[in-house]
Amino acid sequence: MSQSFSQHRRRFLGIAGGIFAASGFGLIGSASAQSKEQSKAAAPAVKVGAHTTIGPVKQINAGVLDTGYVEMGPATGPAVILLHGWPYDIHSYADVAPALAEAGYRVIVPHLRGYGSTRFLSNDTMRSGQPVAVSADIIALMDALKIEKAVLGGYDWGARTANIMAALWPERCKAMVSVSGYLIGSQAAGKVPLPPKAELQWWYQFYFATERGRE
Repeated sequence: MSQSFSQHRRRFLGIAGGIFAASGFGLIGSASAQSKEQSKAAAPAVKVGAHTTIGPVKQINAGVLDTGYVEMGPATGPAVILLHGWPYDIHSYADVAPALAEAGYRVIVPHLRGYGSTRFLSNDTMRSGQPVAVSADIIALMDALKIEKAVLGGYDWGARTANIMAALWPERCKAMVSVSGYLIGSQAAGKVPLPPKAELQWWYQFYFATERGRE
């Protein structure tokens, strides 16, 4: 798991550079048109493993949740929301968040529902892991923090959350950086098996879905 985490961490460090490009131009497509020299000048220097912790964690009632989140950078800076994936958490952005904050961004890193200190406000609320529910959670968090529009950055489940937010609430999304995610998937296409070598990479999914894995 540690090797997998390290591999993921290196891949989504590109979120920082992507956010600089995307937020500077408003749209990913426009950002990709800039020269390599401009990209290098805009992207913050982020060193893998420079930070091992992130915090302190704040709490705020947002929608159906008491959401735990970390906030860095100036309160008046452009808002950036960084969304983690499964089975990771906010520590995935321990290197990225400080770099963006130092550059003047207001960085919000929330624990998604089911993670960290985020809890349901009511025992009667139906528990759901549907991607659109997670996306609605972040919209509620933006409302609670009085953030009208933000740059969204995410990987894995966080990437899908950002994708759905941009599709359903485009007026709340200034730009989006999506890394190593599922995008908005097709349930039908998901039933088609991949080549054996590709399926092997998802061994833990099969294990977690069995009684043996639960035990």
